[in-house]
This record gives sequence, C-alpha cells and structure tokens, in this order.
Amino acid sequence: MPVITNIEDLRRIYEKRTPRMFYDYAESGSWTEQTFRENISDFRHIRLKQRVAVDMSGRSTASKMIGQDVSMPVALAPVGLTGMQSADGEIKAARAAEAFGVPFTLSTMSICSIEDVAEHTTKPFWFQVYTLKDDDFMRRLIERARAANCSAIVVTVDLQVLGQRHKDLKNGLSAPPKLTPKSIANMMTKIPWGLEMLGTKRRFFGNIVGHAKGVTDPSSLSTWTAEAFDVALDWTRIAQFKDWWGGKLLIKGIMDAEDARRAVEIGADAIIVSNHGGRQLDGAVSSIRMLPAIMDAVGDKVEVHLDSGIRSGQDVLKALALGATGTYIGRAFTYGLGAMGQAGVTKALEIIHKELDITMALCGETDVRNLGPQNLYVPQGFGDPTVLL
Repeated sequence: MPVITNIEDLRRIYEKRTPRMFYDYAESGSWTEQTFRENISDFRHIRLKQRVAVDMSGRSTASKMIGQDVSMPVALAPVGLTGMQSADGEIKAARAAEAFGVPFTLSTMSICSIEDVAEHTTKPFWFQVYTLKDDDFMRRLIERARAANCSAIVVTVDLQVLGQRHKDLKNGLSAPPKLTPKSIANMMTKIPWGLEMLGTKRRFFGNIVGHAKGVTDPSSLSTWTAEAFDVALDWTRIAQFKDWWGGKLLIKGIMDAEDARRAVEIGADAIIVSNHGGRQLDGAVSSIRMLPAIMDAVGDKVEVHLDSGIRSGQDVLKALALGATGTYIGRAFTYGLGAMGQAGVTKALEIIHKELDITMALCGETDVRNLGPQNLYVPQGFGDPTVLL
C-alpha cells in the first residue's frame, strides 16, 4: 500500500480499483465540465495570511452544524450510488462519519436503504430528499426517515431537470451495472471490487425499488426516474416538505442571493451553497465564489454551509473564513471509500482534519470558530460573480 498523505493519493487508488462507469460517475461534471473544474481551481485564488508568535497549544476544530456537535465543521455530502463504489458503501461511510464525529447525509438515490443504514449505525444521520412529484412516495419517504431517527433532512432543489453528463451516457451507467462487452471487460480488471459485490445483496436503489409505485425491480427503475422529478417545483412546494417533516431542514443547491432570501423566508435551518458539484448547470459560477454574496444577503439570518470543490482541509478553512459555518465533502470521501472501504473514508477525514488543524495553527488561530476574513487575502472582486479572474 502506498503512503497516503492527501486526497489525491486516495483518488489515484480509487481510479485503479473501481469500475470505470462508477469512477466516471463521481469524477465528472455536466457538459464541458467547466464548473466542475472551477469549483476546485477557484479555491486557489484565495491566499492564506500567515501569523507567528501565537501560542498554538490547546487547538480545537470542534464546532456545531445546525446545533449538532461536530469534531470539525465537515459533513459527508449526499452521494448517489455510493454502494456501487464499494459494497454496502453507505453503511461503511456512515460508520466512518459516526466514529469521527461528523454528520453523514444519506442520498435518496443510495444503494443501501434508510433502514439499512439505521440498522448498522448507533447515532442519528441526515437524509437527503429530491423534490419528486409523487406525494404518496414523498410522504412515506419522510416518514421512513423519521422512523429511522434521522435528525435532519436535506432538500436538494437544483435537480428539477437532469443536467447531461456525457460520460454516464456513454458508459451506460446503471445499478446494478448493465453487462455489456465493454463493462464486463472493465470489471474483470477490478477483481477485489467484484468479489465484494458478490458478497452483498445490496446492488440497486434501496430507497426506491419496492417503495415507489410500479418499481418492483431494477429494470423498472429507469422509467420511474425519468418521470419522478418535479419540474413544477416552487417555493410553496418546498415549504410543504418542511411542514411534512417538522424538524431540522437544510436546503441544498442555493447559488443566488435572492434564492437564499427565499429559503430563509420559508424557515430553513441552513442553506447549502452548492452547484451539485458541477453536475447540473455547466457554466455556473463556483460555489466558493458565490459564498461571499450569499453571506452578505443572509449570513446573519441563517446558517450558511458550502458544498462543491472541497479537496483539502485548507479548502475547508477558506470556506469557514469567508463565513460558512459548515462544509461538505462528496468526492473526497468517495475516493477513500472506493480505494479502501470504510478505512478509506476514515483516512479522507483524517487527512482533511490534519490539514485544517495545521493550517489553522499557521494562520495564528487556535479555535476553528474564530476563523474569519482576518485569515485570508481575497482577490478584489472575488465575491462579485460578474468579475471573473
């Protein structure tokens, strides 16, 4: 096993170990992938301010996200198909997050069901829901989350229509994978992955198959998926989901100050500045570049979290110093999961925590909650999306 010191090391192992269709599913964006790339590269425009001769003993990365104690303000983002990256992947990721003291968010489009994850964990987790047309299914889904003792739901609002991801179409992405000469040839080079998959019964969308009307087996899922998303979604509908749930609710997919204000009006407990990891509207501004404007609009009224593009503890620090109270990793933990299973997710969290802690110290801070603009050099106009570098 090579020495692993950063998230990129995990990505390289992940690429070698995981079938191409699932690697490409994670490591791609829509259309030209401009936004996917800039989510990462825009962090590099922000520089850190070094401070010295500050007592660095007793440092703490502990904080809170929507009132929940966290060992660092980093949650595992909802990622579909996680159980195809590694057998029982959602269970492995949830266990790693629980042990590390950070939130885990289960996707509606997970392989392991809500009940599977609840059965194999001991603490409440968060559940992400898409805005679907079927009221009966949505109500039952929310009730299942309540029965599983989920402590919050995350409503994703940027998937009314599906952005085109060329690689997924060319690879024939599906769960379980369709057996074609191309996919079989590739999977034959991923023997450890295949042996793990043979040892689990969880190979399709556990929250959908057997729960949604007309979806009794994986073959009937594609028709349902094509018709399920609510293209008529509006703020009244989002407020309805909040009423049905009645608990902590986060809104994910906010990339505009006015949308942030509307989310506050309907009573969101937090908003997540996110462009779906560059997987929806290609050509959209990066999440980190939109964060300052959204902080200016609502930062004193609601918790603002950031998702999309984080690959290091330094990225986390920059988001926190710009005002975010929480951050999310999706691809970073997926790389670890595909590379090394549960141990890989733990390794990804350890890497990010160490980078956050050391960078915080070198910036002269001992408490993650004290990070702020004083720790950064931000280019003029960075927070104005009309001024692009």
